[in-house]
Amino acid sequence: MPAGPGSPPLPAAGTPSRHRAAGTPRSRGGMAGGGSGGGRDPRGTPHGAGSWWPRGLLLLAWLSLGGTAQDPALGTPARVPEPPAPARPRGSWGSWGPWSSCSSSCGDGVALRSRRCLRTSEEQPCVGDPRQYRLCQLQGCPSGSVPFRAMQCSLYDNRPVLGTSARYRWLPFHGAPNLCDLNCLAEGHNFYYSFGRVLDGTRCGPGSPDLCVGGRCLSVGCDGILGSGSRPDACGHCGGGQGSCVLVHRLFQGSDPSSGYLGYVNVTKIPAGATRIKVTDKSRNYLALMASDGRYVLNGDWAIAWPGPYEAAGTLLTYSRAPDGTESLEAPGPTREDLHVLVLLQEPNPGIEYEFWLPRGHPQLGRGDTSPLRQPQPRGAGSPPPPEPPELSPAPAPPPQPAGFATEPPPSQDGAAAGRCGRCRPPKGRSQRIRHFCHSDFVFHGRILARRAVGQETRYEVEVKARYRQRFPLVSREYLWVPNTCGCPALSEGGEYLLMATRHVNHEHTLNRLLLPEHGYARAWTPREARLVREAARHCPQPRPP
Repeated sequence: MPAGPGSPPLPAAGTPSRHRAAGTPRSRGGMAGGGSGGGRDPRGTPHGAGSWWPRGLLLLAWLSLGGTAQDPALGTPARVPEPPAPARPRGSWGSWGPWSSCSSSCGDGVALRSRRCLRTSEEQPCVGDPRQYRLCQLQGCPSGSVPFRAMQCSLYDNRPVLGTSARYRWLPFHGAPNLCDLNCLAEGHNFYYSFGRVLDGTRCGPGSPDLCVGGRCLSVGCDGILGSGSRPDACGHCGGGQGSCVLVHRLFQGSDPSSGYLGYVNVTKIPAGATRIKVTDKSRNYLALMASDGRYVLNGDWAIAWPGPYEAAGTLLTYSRAPDGTESLEAPGPTREDLHVLVLLQEPNPGIEYEFWLPRGHPQLGRGDTSPLRQPQPRGAGSPPPPEPPELSPAPAPPPQPAGFATEPPPSQDGAAAGRCGRCRPPKGRSQRIRHFCHSDFVFHGRILARRAVGQETRYEVEVKARYRQRFPLVSREYLWVPNTCGCPALSEGGEYLLMATRHVNHEHTLNRLLLPEHGYARAWTPREARLVREAARHCPQPRPP
């Protein structure tokens, strides 16, 4: 395996570092004696108190040391501090050079690039490192390959060391204090020897993700640069820093508007791009998960899955269930598409706690949980499963169902079967407009954003632009369902229509959605159509709040 960039050559034989058990005390310097020199006589009077020459000698000594000519007897004059020298500017770094080849031919290694400090003689050196190392991960080494550190130790097998003719076989030793020294244990003996530094790209220890470079153990940042210190934020973005993402943490305590039944209930939507997802339920109810295309990922169609890992929306989901019934769903994310959390009620809902992180500025932030009409409708005992199986790994066989919990067969379909679509018969005329208006729960101006066939029904994603009648709340985006796949009424993506729909809750209370009948009122929106609808409102009573 080639030596890495910046690595020292392997020595023929190193010298083991010796540590002294006890150091040799240093002699401390001190005054050998302290004679006074006779500065004062026994009576305390200075010699020659009235003469000039002692003071003259003192003055000459003061001047020789750079003092002022002021009489020392008058005190030392205050010195004016000199102004600090102006800080010299620093040089600037040039651009980085190209990356070198990887230090290893397989497995992990490091690559090096360097830059030059551009400065004049009056400028200070640049701040920073002139070299930069990054991790390069190649294909795995063949099975049976000698580990990198063991290979370096083996280079000294049967070579004389310690100044004797004794020869040894060497194995890696990981108990020495410096992880990036080539510490090798003599096979069959109880001593090890340090042969200098390991080669660049050597792991700091068994199972360690850190690498040795230039004798230092460096961690790999999320940017792949060793020693950069870059870490991903809670949203998984490298170097995002604080405040780059927002925690969504809520407690779902509600249920479907019609309560007192057992069935599926929407909890929340986990939008695409979410990370660090966690959902917890402490009851006998069962958490369920549905993909954005209406296919169940977990605990759907009245079948309970085993705990374990599941793949969904481009992330690995871990589903756990304790003996006391406590359930949790956890996924690191980020999700590539929306996921919808539901609960299969077996008893009153005590509360479902959920949390996830979203990048700041995500369109889902500030919108709150969408209405039950906006979320995908759970398929229970009154709605068939999709015709195609989910694109997931085969799920394990479900455990025995709880007592009193039976799977009900789906009833026959009311929608038109494929190949039996007739001509669309849209309502026309003033009387039809008034009749549909008065019998509709929702009348609104909407723009079609997307269309998807779900089973033998069609689901439209609609942006609500204006509301003319609503007996239940409408949010800015809704799912509008049509009970066929024939394209009746005819709605085109991107088109704007005046739509009259009803709220559909099935007998089992497992569906609660916005329904546009097969021959319902759906006409292209124009200012004239909007005026005619407002006139139709005068011919039927105003809806009362539910």
